[in-house]
Amino acid sequence: MGILERIAEIESEMARTQKNKATSGHLGLLKARLAKLRRELIEPKGGGGGGGEGFDVAKTGDARIGFVGFPSVGKSTLLSNLAGVYSEVAAYEFTTLTTVPGVIRYKGAKIQLLDLPGIIEGAKDGKGRGKQVIAVARTCSLIFIVLDVLKPLQHKKLIEHELEGFGIRLNKSPPNIGFRRKEKGGINLQTLVTQSELDMDLVKTILGEYKIHNADIVLRSDCTAEELIDVVEGNRVYIPCIYILNKIDQISIEELDIIYKVPHCVPISAHHKWNFDDLLDKMWEYLGLVRIYTKPKGQLPDYTAPVVVKRDKCTVEDFCNKLHRSLIKEFKYALVWGSSVKHQPQKVGKEHTLADEDVVQVVKKV
Repeated sequence: MGILERIAEIESEMARTQKNKATSGHLGLLKARLAKLRRELIEPKGGGGGGGEGFDVAKTGDARIGFVGFPSVGKSTLLSNLAGVYSEVAAYEFTTLTTVPGVIRYKGAKIQLLDLPGIIEGAKDGKGRGKQVIAVARTCSLIFIVLDVLKPLQHKKLIEHELEGFGIRLNKSPPNIGFRRKEKGGINLQTLVTQSELDMDLVKTILGEYKIHNADIVLRSDCTAEELIDVVEGNRVYIPCIYILNKIDQISIEELDIIYKVPHCVPISAHHKWNFDDLLDKMWEYLGLVRIYTKPKGQLPDYTAPVVVKRDKCTVEDFCNKLHRSLIKEFKYALVWGSSVKHQPQKVGKEHTLADEDVVQVVKKV
């Protein structure tokens, strides 16, 4: 029996099994087996299986956004209009046959856009180039799921199911679970909050499927079996996602008001270029980028080309490493102007955390 048949068999057994306390161990075991089979689909035994011809997509710019969606929902129109309206460069900086690229400049940051083909059509079953497309999707800083506003929910569920099956977690944080393998001592489970699903028996069942018999587990929040499996698998990626509801020119104002209440959603019309400002604002917020301006000694700050870093990696040391790897070795202190300091300028060390639109002058050792 092939991997796909085994996956289908486990999924149908899970659908038939009633969910209650008595069956939780059996369901946990099935979920772990399913996760292992899906991993085999992505990473076949006996080598990594390369990226495949036409997918040597070089990562450029400060962030990368993948466009995912069914055919004819307006991905191509959105990409060309965004890149056409907001781009300062018609940049085709990499060779690829099947991924349509574009680059936009927004708030001084250079953002790469990728229209990913066929991520849905059988990708989860390994058909066509599904695996390569998914591999590119996993490297994105943000995913745009483009939906037709007239049939959004059925498409949304299918796409989410597809991406979840390949270890991409949308708009989620990594589970608050501590997991450490050890040589001996059995399974040691520590729960810091009351658990509604996981107990010692279920944890042992799931870990047993992975042949793990000695480990320390710390559950810091109310966790599910799926979250424990994600931590054990260790290959999940957590990516922010914006659902773009396209073709709003085909619905009424009342329907539009309802759509606006859906979390992580932005309604637009790619064809008429409606509501692009709202989309770009949300894109910037979800990317979590910070702009830092450089100031050479005795000169005015350079406001034309900011150094763009991630919000969770924006210390002075991160900033120096983005400029040049050797800079931190010669670093003495930095002068900072902006909202992250009390005095203008203020002398800071390499651990100081910078804020958006700070101005930095690095002083080197003599």
